[in-house]
Amino acid sequence: MSDGFSGTQAAKVVGITYRQLDYWARTDLIRPSLSDAAGSGSRRRYSYKDLLELRVIKTLLDAGIKLESVRQVFNYLREHVGTDIASAHLVINGNSVVLARGDELIDVVARGQGVLNVLSLAGVKSEVDAQLVPLGHDAADLEVAGAPVAL
Repeated sequence: MSDGFSGTQAAKVVGITYRQLDYWARTDLIRPSLSDAAGSGSRRRYSYKDLLELRVIKTLLDAGIKLESVRQVFNYLREHVGTDIASAHLVINGNSVVLARGDELIDVVARGQGVLNVLSLAGVKSEVDAQLVPLGHDAADLEVAGAPVAL
C-alpha cells in the first residue's frame, strides 16, 4: 500500500479503537507521517513506521505504563534512536521503561539517565580466550580438561 493506511485501517491493524487513534493524533503523541487531518473531511494517512510506533504505544499502555510516561518514552526514542525504532529494545519493569542500547541500559522515563551497564558474558569469555593464546593454551582444550564453560 503505497498510499499508506487510513485511520480506520491503522486502528484495526494495531488493535486500538479509532477514538484512541484520534486522541493520540490530536494530542501529538503520534501524528500520521503521510497525511495529517487538515479540517473537516480530510483524512489522515499512516505509514508502516507509524503502525509500528502505534503498536509500541499500545503495548506500553497494556503493560501498565501511564500515558504521560509513554509520551516521555517516545520523545526520548525520537530524539536518540531516530527513525529505526525496530532496532531498539525496551525493557518494561513496573512503571519504568528502559532502553537497552549496546552495552548500556537507559531509563527513558527518568529523562535518559543511564541506570546500568550490561556485561556481556560472551565478551568476557572472548577476552579470556584471547589472553590464553599468547600463553600457548587453547580454550577448547581447557574446557575438555575441566568443567565445560557455557557463557
